[in-house]
Amino acid sequence: MLVRFSDMNLSASRNTKKREGNDRRKILTHHPLGKSGRNIDRNKYDTLKKAILSALRKNELTHTELFSRLNKTLKGRFSGNISWYGETVKLDLEAKKIIERTASKPQKYRLKPN
Repeated sequence: MLVRFSDMNLSASRNTKKREGNDRRKILTHHPLGKSGRNIDRNKYDTLKKAILSALRKNELTHTELFSRLNKTLKGRFSGNISWYGETVKLDLEAKKIIERTASKPQKYRLKPN
């Protein structure tokens, strides 16, 4: 069987485009301590980010209060483990310095002042 080089190259090009298309719907999160992040669905990331920022817009919240609010807000409207995705997005927002932890006991989360 003869295989032309141009046929092989075209096939590889198609596979690359498929992978690139899937990667556009994913986001690589970061960790505030420099640990490895996670690739998660862009829509899930955006949903959790919006919910976290909305919850912290009014006041500072402890971890328990924040996740209680996330579960209350997203239950039945989010496919996936709200706590896992919430923690992943929260850590990413901390790494990007959008939110921060307070020094108080217990620690609270708040939007980082500009």
